[in-house]
Order: sequence, then C-alpha cells, then structure tokens
Amino acid sequence: MAPTDTDPDIWHTTACILCSINCGIEVKLDGGRFARIRGDKAHPTSQGYTCEKALRLDHYQSSRDRLTSPLRRRADGTFEEIDWDTAITEIAERLAHVRDTHGGETIFYYGGGGQGNHLGGGFGAATRAALGSTYSSNALAQEKTGEFWVDGQLFGRPRCHTTPDLDHAEVAVFVGKNPWQSHGFPRARTIRKAIANDPGRTMIVIDPRRSETAELADLHLQVRPGTDAWCLAALLTVLVEEDLLDHAFLDKHIRGLDELLAALGTVDIAAACARAGVDEALVRDAARRIAAAGSVAILEDLGIQQAPHSTLNSYLEKLLFVLTGNFAKPGTMNIHTRMASLGGGGGGRGATRVSPVTGSRIITGLVSGAVIPDEILTDHPNRFRAMVIESANPAHSLPDSARMREALAALDTVVVIDVAFTETARCADYVLPAASQYEKWEATFFTLEFPGNAFHLRRPLLEPLPGTLPEPEIHRRLVRALGAITDADLDPLHEAAANGRVAYADAFLRVLGERPDLARLAPVVLYETLGPTLPDGEAVTAAVWGLAQTCFLAYPESVRRAGFADGNALFDAILASPSGVVFTLDEFADTWRRIDHADGRINVAVDDLLPELRGLATEPEPAIVDEYPFVLSAGERRSSTANTIYRDPTWRKKDADGALRMSPADATRIGIERGERVCVTTKRGAVEAVVEITDTMQPGHISLPNGLGIDYPEADGGRVRHGVPTNELTASEDRDWFAGTPWHKHVRARVELVPA
Repeated sequence: MAPTDTDPDIWHTTACILCSINCGIEVKLDGGRFARIRGDKAHPTSQGYTCEKALRLDHYQSSRDRLTSPLRRRADGTFEEIDWDTAITEIAERLAHVRDTHGGETIFYYGGGGQGNHLGGGFGAATRAALGSTYSSNALAQEKTGEFWVDGQLFGRPRCHTTPDLDHAEVAVFVGKNPWQSHGFPRARTIRKAIANDPGRTMIVIDPRRSETAELADLHLQVRPGTDAWCLAALLTVLVEEDLLDHAFLDKHIRGLDELLAALGTVDIAAACARAGVDEALVRDAARRIAAAGSVAILEDLGIQQAPHSTLNSYLEKLLFVLTGNFAKPGTMNIHTRMASLGGGGGGRGATRVSPVTGSRIITGLVSGAVIPDEILTDHPNRFRAMVIESANPAHSLPDSARMREALAALDTVVVIDVAFTETARCADYVLPAASQYEKWEATFFTLEFPGNAFHLRRPLLEPLPGTLPEPEIHRRLVRALGAITDADLDPLHEAAANGRVAYADAFLRVLGERPDLARLAPVVLYETLGPTLPDGEAVTAAVWGLAQTCFLAYPESVRRAGFADGNALFDAILASPSGVVFTLDEFADTWRRIDHADGRINVAVDDLLPELRGLATEPEPAIVDEYPFVLSAGERRSSTANTIYRDPTWRKKDADGALRMSPADATRIGIERGERVCVTTKRGAVEAVVEITDTMQPGHISLPNGLGIDYPEADGGRVRHGVPTNELTASEDRDWFAGTPWHKHVRARVELVPA
C-alpha cells in the first residue's frame, strides 16, 4: 500500500509516539507537514483521548535534524556522505571482521525501538543473528528490569507482567508515579479525574514531590527522596500487625508466607515512618483503606525504579496487592497477553545469565545500561568491541554521559541507525538514516491491557524522505551483505507462498525447523518470501503475520474470544484496522492460568530480597555532607518535556530551558530568587540552570526535567544546546545492587548562585 493521499481535507489515522501508551491520533497533511492533529475516537484503547504533547508531532516529522544520507566518519572526526551500497558493504565487512576475529558475542546491540518504532527494531534481531551477537540492551534496562524480575519470582516468569484495572478500581495507588505527565495507562488524565471526583473511590500517592497527581490525592505519603522502601515496608507491616490480610485468598493461592512474615516482623512501623518522613497515622490510614477496599489497583514507575532499593521497592509494591487479595478480578491486577516481547529474551525460571566482563545480571535478556562502559573500557578479552545502536541515544540517555562517550570512542566500530543526527550519532563510525515513524509501516509492542488488549499496525502517511530507508530494509541489506541468506535458501518458501498462506505456514515451520540458522533470521525471511505476495507496499508487514501466528499459539482462547479463528484471521484484521484491533479478550480466570509456577501459586518469599528487607531496620542513614546537601531528581517529566525525538526546542511553549525546581525554604536559605541562574554540581560534573521556586518540592529535594540538553541546528547551520543534559551529572556506579537500574532520581548535588 502506498503512503496516504496528502489531500489537506482528509484525516489520516496513525498514533502518537511520545510515550508507551501510543494514543491513536488523526492527522491532516499539508504536503509533508502535519497541519492538524486530533485524537482518534476509533482507537480501541485511547478512544479519542490525547494530551497536548501529541498535538505538536510536526516538530518531529519536520525537524531540521533529519538525516538524508548515510554518513562515514573521516580520520579527522568529521563526517562525509556516502551512498547506501558503500555504507552497507563497509559496515558488513567491518562487523564481520570483529565477529571473525573476536567472536560475534563481542558485538553489542543497543536499542531497537524507541517509544513507537518497534516493528523495525524486530528486524534488528536478524542482523544480530547474522553476526552471532548475543548481548543487547535498551531503555527498559534503565527502568523496568527489576520489576520484571520480581514478576518472575512471584508469578513464575518475567513475562507474567501485571497490569492495573484503574478504570474500575475502588482504590488507586500510584507509587513514584505521576500519570498526569507520564501517563502509563490509557486515558490517564480522564481516569485520574474520575477517581478524584468520585467520593466512593480513593487515590493514594507515594511521591516526594506534590505532583499534579498528588494534588488530587486523598492520601499523599510525601516520603523523603530515596526512602520509599521504608514507607512500603511500614504499609505492609501495618497490614500484618492489624490483621488486615486476606487470609482466605492467601490460604488458597500463596506460598512462602511464613518466611515473608518473619522478615516483616523486623520492621518497626514507627521507626520506618520516621525514616521515610511520613506521619505514622497517615500510613495506617492508607493501609486500612487498601485492606477495606473491594478492589485496589497499583501502578509503580521510575520514581521508585530509578532510586535506592529499586528492585526491593518493586517487590514490596506488589506485595501490597497480593497480601490483600487484589488479584485476578475486576479493578485489581491481572496478567495480560502480549503481541511480542519487549525484552531481549531469556530470563526464564531459574535462569541466570551475566555480562561477560562485570558479571552483572542479565534480566529478560538485557544488560544493565549502567555497566556498558565497564564492559568496554577494559583489557578483558571478552570485552565489547563493536556496537550497533538503533533508534536510541545512549550517549545522552544512559548515566555518566562522559564515560559513555569515552566507551564509544574505544570501540572498533560503532554503527548508528536513526532518524536524526543525535549525540550518539556524532560518536559513530557510520550513521544510517532511517525513515521517520510516519514514513513507513510501524507498530508498537507496548500491548499491556486487560481484559481487552489492543495492537495497532500503523500505515505510512508520507513517502520516506529521499536518501532514507525503513529499518526493515536496512537490516535486510545487512543480512544479505553478511551472507547469512542466499536465494537458494529461500526458494522453497517462495514456491510455498505462491500457493497461499496455509501452504506457506506449513513450509515455513518445516524449513525453519530444519534450518535453525534461518529461524533466527525469521523477520527478514518473512519479508523476502511472504512479503511479495502481499498488496503493493505491504511486504514488511509479513513479519506481523509471524507475530499473529505466535500470538494465536500462545493465547488461542483469548484470540478466539476477540473474534479470530486463527492467526491468519487475526493478521487479516490487523491489516484491515487502521485504528488498531483488540487482538485478545480475556476472562479474569486467565490470570490464574498464566501463573507459571508448577503449583499455580504466587511465591511471596523472594529469597534474594528478604535479606535486604530485613536489613532496612539497621541500614544507616546516608551521610549528608555540605559538599552535596541536595537530592536531585534528574529527569522529571513535565508538560514541557517529552522524549528526545522532539529535538526541535520550539515545540515547548514554556520552560524553554528546563528550570531547576527548588523549595522556597531552600531558595531563601541559599539566597536565590526565581529566574536566577545556578550551578548544579555532582561528583560527576556541573551544569547551569535557571531556578523555579515552588512549594511542590520539599526542602532538600531539587529536580531537573527529562528530554532536554540536546543540541539542534539553527537556521544558519550552527548547533545550539537547549536545556540541561542531566546525565552529565549522574554516575553509573550509583545503581541498584541487583538489577543495575541507575539512581537517576537520587543524585547527590549542591547548588550555588552564578554571579550575574
């Protein structure tokens, strides 16, 4: 199918790509520009909802930072344009040399998606297979791997991920989460308002800052930064002490309760509340409200995942809904289906895999982003020697940017595939320009809903910018250049495809069963063999046919309930549904069937974390010295920030420089007025910022926004950096001991006035 007609009077269907919810939107085009944008009422989950950020997506599509030719680094560090054939040939030769000399496992892959382009990222798996690359990571390893690991311990495997039914919950609990800005579930602002306006419902927020969500909360547990574990432990211990547990639920569905109760028995509620800086009476009120409710749904986010005790925080948060029986029923927590995996695979029950140099845990197939420089800047024989980076910007987004840049410079070869000339692209040996997310078929694998889960295959709105290619085509060319596929390999599948999809499915399974090497190249194999039988322009969607088959095999009853007899019927519906389709429809009993422990019970005694829980009672207060008296949250989400695909700063209507937020008490103590410039210093570096004084911050706590500190070309060709790059301040060694998630929300800092 060709890109959409650019008739300015037609609304064209697509989706927002700024956060994981990917709300459906409609766009009116003016040539190559997005003239108007509105929510798509036909989208099965967002239903016409959108926030203000999506309305400015033309700043992404029409950015001056777009790449239009492959680039090769010269010896002097500058870049020259080269043609695609030269780029593919040279990249394949250089990566093959690393593979043949040091082993494919020394080629590290990072990215493969971003917030909206997961379809292209799926094809990266084929290039990795052709190279023998076995180690990878992406943004999830900065956030969610600890939570995923806890899911695996509680429910059997990390894929047993729970999702909250906030639409119907009597009590909604947000832990380190501000859905007004970060969303995290469909129609977040609408649902948040509905909860706040219903006298029969209650909202509980645990957050150091009085966020937009905390402003509406019935109970705001305003913890001191970094003390969430003590607050959560106190809540759980109140449930035990006051006998507020759901004993019938626990007797039937839980194991390991005695071990957990013994660990909670070490928690002194009053002392834990004091450590967290919250009133004990308020904590008891929150615990009693959770226990008394007919349904409770809980959502955690980066506020606890990128802070001290990250993995323990996720464990304690989930125990709140497990111990009160808020599981597998309406308004609570349920295990959802998925169209495809977001991680790198692996991480099954009992599996332990570590990185080659530092021995760091690999969870759901992902290496912790914080250890990547340590896996490179060493003389270890198994160190990473090359990187392929796709739709990601680790030189800006990972902790300790200076060290990450040093690591990139130390590699034999760095290849970046991206839309824009990012901070990471400037560290590369080769840069390959991808088509934008609105110039190609795309899809997102954030399929996280229950009972109805939706998948949205997005059609191209525009022709690819001249000189760019969609990622599936880039990976197809790399796989071919690496010699991983020949025409003779694919002849049987071409013949089968000519006889229809049923014949093709039989041949596909037979050939890939006989040829495991081809199975690892499945996206490209489908693209080249089934793809030509699809309507003009739709060849890349053959990979979605593969996903539809595996989805049906994994969840046959749920797919049938959604109205599809098999994987072929599901695929046809996906192609025919420009606003997305509900691909599975669950019953609440399905949640129990998805628990992957042999006895079907939830394991609440996580042996690796119980010592840390017991240790809270004796963990000393961190020393606060005059050198770094503040706790900086590096990366607060605000209405004026998004992810860094918004590189054009003119999209922001306010807070252009990304102000440092500080409490009035701290500003008075230091002698700082609103709008003055300050220097923020950590053990890693220093930046200047403008000050915003606000009583939403408690004393000792400061914050800088996410998504800024990127440079952008001016009209005259020069580049100007806008806002603060927060990862010039963060340290990669400050990370969770277990999952390796960095402490972006807990960075020790000092603030000093910059003389006029």
